[in-house]
This record gives sequence, structure tokens and C-alpha cells, in this order.
Amino acid sequence: MATEPIDVELAGTCVGPDGSAIGMPQLCFDWWGNQIFWLVVALIAIYFILSRIALPRISAVLAERQGTISNDIAAAEDLKAKAEAAEAAYDKALVDARAEAQRIIDEAKAEMQADLDKAIAEADEQIAAKSAESEKAIAEIRDGAMESVKEVAKDTAKEIVAAMGGNADARTVTAAVNARMKG
Repeated sequence: MATEPIDVELAGTCVGPDGSAIGMPQLCFDWWGNQIFWLVVALIAIYFILSRIALPRISAVLAERQGTISNDIAAAEDLKAKAEAAEAAYDKALVDARAEAQRIIDEAKAEMQADLDKAIAEADEQIAAKSAESEKAIAEIRDGAMESVKEVAKDTAKEIVAAMGGNADARTVTAAVNARMKG
């Protein structure tokens, strides 16, 4: 297979005798007009594709994203406000609970103090009753002791008078003991 030789005048100075390019074809001044034409056609095609198809889709996606971001920010601010309101309600409930607890403690203290005062009053009454009984018993013992002392004194006085050789009647001895006991 033999190839036909290329007409150099027709192909230009950028093509060798075997039909291959000499050097880089982009740098051949003979072909620049053709390359510029196709470059302009390609750029116009890319411009129309981008401006009619790609850029509207990209701008729609960006607008949708911006809308989503704006909605998310608004929702986040709403949730933040709700969280702050919930925190305020929690703090108020906590303060109310502490106040209620303090009120319950105060009521319990008051009830305990009332019970304690009642128990102390009952104990005081019991002590007073026991003291009265004890004083009554002491008074009875004292009276009984005085009577016993009088009896012992009468008996002793009779014995002493009898031991001395005298005779004392019971009436005289009782009067003498009574007089001495009075002071």
C-alpha cells in the first residue's frame, strides 16, 4: 500500500511530505483562522449550554439551599426560643417547688413544735400532779412523824417521871409535851 504524496502547497507549510504535522499544529500560523473559528463555535456552544441549562439548574439548587438554610435558621431560632421558655418554666417550677418544700418544712416544724408544747404541758401537769401527791404524802408522813414524836415524847416523859419517883398523869404529860412542841 503506497500512499500518494501530499501537495505541499495545498496542505501548507505545517504538513510534512508524508501527511503528518510538523511540530505542534496549534502553533502553525496557517491553521490559526480555522482554529479560532472552531474555538469561537465551541465557546458559543458552551455559553448557551451553561446559560440555558447548567446555570439555571445551579442557581435553582443554590436558591433551594438558601431557602433551606433560612428555614433551618428560623426553625433553630424558634427551637431556641422554645428551649429558653422551657428553661424559664423549669426554673420557675424549681423555685415554686423549693418554696413549697420550705412551706411544708415550716408547717411540719410548727406541727412538731405544737406537739412538743402539748407534750411539755402534759408532762408539766403530770409533774405538778406527782409533786402535789408527793407533798401530800410528805405532809402526811410529817404529820404522822409529829404524832409519833408526840407519842414517843409522852411515853418517854412518863418513864422519866416514873424513874424519878414521881407519878404523872397522862393529861399533864400531854399538856407539857404539847407546850414544848409549839415552841
